Amino acid sequence: MSYTTAEWRTIEPVAHQAEEQARVHPERRDLFLCHAWDDRMGAAKEFCDLLMSFGATVWFSEKDVGLGKSLLREIDKGLAVSRVGIVLVTPALLKSLAAEGIADKELSALLATDRVIPVAHGTTFDALRDVSPLLAARSGLSTWDSSMRDVATKVAAAAAASDDA
Repeated sequence: MSYTTAEWRTIEPVAHQAEEQARVHPERRDLFLCHAWDDRMGAAKEFCDLLMSFGATVWFSEKDVGLGKSLLREIDKGLAVSRVGIVLVTPALLKSLAAEGIADKELSALLATDRVIPVAHGTTFDALRDVSPLLAARSGLSTWDSSMRDVATKVAAAAAASDDA
């Protein structure tokens, strides 16, 4: 896996955190995927499928919240059992954060860690800055610069604390 210098500055601290988390908590999943509800069957599902195809274990509400379960409680459990948080920043997520929906609660929990990577898809970090300056201040990746497949490859390698990173 090769990264640009800017990408490696983004990924390196998270990869080190993931490596430490994997050492201390080998039972945890690699990633928690924070996304907008409206993206669950589109961009978020595509991104999750790509991450999993590259060997990452992903907590994704669409596959991990069973019928009859409390969505918020299951999300809380998912956050607790994941090493790294990925925030899929889309126009729908920006609207959800502004409305203080469930993704806003997930984001609050993820921002309390040093293990979060924003991934902009169909929007920019400038647009994110207008809604969440704290998340926009984190280095991240964008599908403007690379395909979703390439971004997923890089995230999966870093989150799994891959030696290839």
